[in-house]
Amino acid sequence: MRNAKKIALSLLILMLVSGCWNSKDIQNMAYVTALGVDYENGRFKSYAQMLNFTNIAKSDTGEVGKPVPIWVGVGEGKTLTESLTTMYATSQIRVFWGHLKALVLSENAMKHGMKEIYDMLNRYREVRYNILMYGTNEPLHEILIQKSILNFSPLDTLMDLPYQIYSQRSFILPEYGYKIIAQMNEPSGLAMIPCLTLDRTGWYEDQDKRSMFRINGAYFFQNKEFRGHLSEDDLKGTRWIQRQLVRSPMNIPDKGPPVATIVLQKPHLYVKPVIENGKARFNIRVSVDAYIDELIKDTPHKKMEEMAGDAIRDEIKMSFKKGLEKKADVFMLDEKLYRKNPKKWHEFHRASPYLLDADSIKTIDIRVSIESSGKYKQRVN
Repeated sequence: MRNAKKIALSLLILMLVSGCWNSKDIQNMAYVTALGVDYENGRFKSYAQMLNFTNIAKSDTGEVGKPVPIWVGVGEGKTLTESLTTMYATSQIRVFWGHLKALVLSENAMKHGMKEIYDMLNRYREVRYNILMYGTNEPLHEILIQKSILNFSPLDTLMDLPYQIYSQRSFILPEYGYKIIAQMNEPSGLAMIPCLTLDRTGWYEDQDKRSMFRINGAYFFQNKEFRGHLSEDDLKGTRWIQRQLVRSPMNIPDKGPPVATIVLQKPHLYVKPVIENGKARFNIRVSVDAYIDELIKDTPHKKMEEMAGDAIRDEIKMSFKKGLEKKADVFMLDEKLYRKNPKKWHEFHRASPYLLDADSIKTIDIRVSIESSGKYKQRVN
């Protein structure tokens, strides 16, 4: 009798235990992998790139080259939340945001401001912090339907895996959204958002042209204000402040017929602020390693290092000048002053929000060390 009561009590407890009533079949969800945000006429317009992972998962047969369809949902509203919510009305299945990898902002959205956009994304529990952020002047729909080379997965592109390309050609450093927001909140207030564009001339599939992603320059914010766009050519000098720089080629000399192409890596930047006549000026020193990738004309080792140093110095001066035109501190000199002399930084900023002018750089010292000439000796064969 006692055992029967125990069994009955156990059955009653089991009936009260909740089951998997709220579970979702993972194959019946739409996974958002990239989000585009535009702002026009006082309203947000959002574009959500969605993929069916059964189309891109690797199979036992290792099949590649099969076209993968990309779906893009479009929503609109007075707030970003409202624009995303309008997509749910017609999505047919549950939309999942946990696999969001990239955020692409139009120029209008960046001019409107970043705070509202990033506030919404960070608040939502499914969205992770490590989302790559880009700006663009391309139509967002065209960005989000871009296919990969050789019909690989749409996730195997420059937008989602930029560090693979950066390891071979280091120019514009990819940035995660949380780092960009952190930079905006720093006292110096400079933030750089890579510019994602479509190159429609460089690739063919048989006889047909195929567009491919390219990072062409960057957009700048100074003190949370949008300052505009600088191209990759304008920003050549800023690569020498990137400690993560892996491989960046350069012809030497930078003017006239080249005698060699060298590859530079691992730059070390040192900036020393000095106060002269009531203003801040800066001494810049760059040390960088290099190796010879192509030797066109026999040239002494020391001479090539000097030509490389001259080319780097010219690029730094050029990029600094381009930044001044936008009132963007592209070398983050203001931050160096804040770190090393915060008292003077506050004093200067009480008089003017932007401290730099054409005379702000006092000296530029470049030290290039060519470590290797490759498999050949340092001569033309």
